[in-house]
Amino acid sequence: MPKVVVGMSGGVDSSVTAYLLKKQGYEVEGLSFYLWGPERLSGFTAHCSLPAMEEASDAARHLGISHSVIDLRDEFTKKVVKPFIRGYASGSTPNPCILCNRLIKFRFLLAQAEKIGAEYISTGHYARVEKNQDAGFRMQDSGDDMFFLKKGIDPKKDQSYVLYALGQRELKKLILPLGHYRKDEVRKIAQELNLPAAKKPESQEICFVEDKSYFRFIEKLIHSAEKTGPIVDMNGRVIGKHKGIHEYTIGQRKRLGVSSTEPLYVIKIDAKKNTIHTGSREAVKRTEFLVKELRWIYPPAPRKRGNRGRLEFHASVKIRSTMKDEPATIFLVSNPPSPPFTKGGMGGLSDQKVRVVFDEPQWAPAPGQSAVFYDGEILMGGGVII
Repeated sequence: MPKVVVGMSGGVDSSVTAYLLKKQGYEVEGLSFYLWGPERLSGFTAHCSLPAMEEASDAARHLGISHSVIDLRDEFTKKVVKPFIRGYASGSTPNPCILCNRLIKFRFLLAQAEKIGAEYISTGHYARVEKNQDAGFRMQDSGDDMFFLKKGIDPKKDQSYVLYALGQRELKKLILPLGHYRKDEVRKIAQELNLPAAKKPESQEICFVEDKSYFRFIEKLIHSAEKTGPIVDMNGRVIGKHKGIHEYTIGQRKRLGVSSTEPLYVIKIDAKKNTIHTGSREAVKRTEFLVKELRWIYPPAPRKRGNRGRLEFHASVKIRSTMKDEPATIFLVSNPPSPPFTKGGMGGLSDQKVRVVFDEPQWAPAPGQSAVFYDGEILMGGGVII
């Protein structure tokens, strides 16, 4: 009987994942990560906190599987929370979920699997992993099976975006049962099983931040974060004063505290000059931007175009986890990716940069967020918006 380690948060998705794998005949061990405790920040309760670990333990008992907890609070603070704070303090909009998946969650799931002799790992993400022949590809100059990441079948819940940094080391051991289900089907299963989490509401986007109050979270941890500065319009005219650039992100309209005859949005954050730039709704939209720190699961095959011989490929691109991927042309600023980038762990970091040019302007691409490239349902790779 093959053994699988399931990352359990105490929520509906991971609990149903454990159930489905047990039903399929796997020997299932639940594993939870204690990432955020009350000593870290009074007044904030996270779904990676001790109460969540107790809920995961209850779910494991209900399902009749073993369960253990690993205390990773120091690791999580160092590698996820502090970069998150530094990002906002420098005017960018980081994505800690992607960072956690890359540096914490899958790293320790694999370590636990190796420790107990488990062949597989699993999470409650809505995405699918398939081998090359199942995905409809033939990989050249490789005798090994290659694994691909595909969107989940539920377009409203697809979470492939936050998994783009995974590499072959992770994908070949990863089982994602929920990629073949819709959310309402998963919740129905939880209700039929009378799982403790069946009526639990959807977890928030960032586990350690309550009510999406990022600026309050940062201010509680770094009391020096607040540093006022000017808010300017598109002509550079000062129209107000901000309370600290960590309180703002591209596309934001609320809490600007300035009066105007038309709605104003944040269109740029200048950390060096401690200035917030505002403009109209149309001014927030952008057609193109650069992307760095690229990782490829399925490298594109760029082609030359025009007299300048620019290397390019076409893909659909997401710049937020909740948006629909939109068609774009991606121009390689440096050397094209090649198959070696797909091997090894965590997607094989590349020193390349690419320029994304959407067919139509898109809402608020924000530095620090990730741009993720798709070929139909197949996730090609992604990187960080500059």
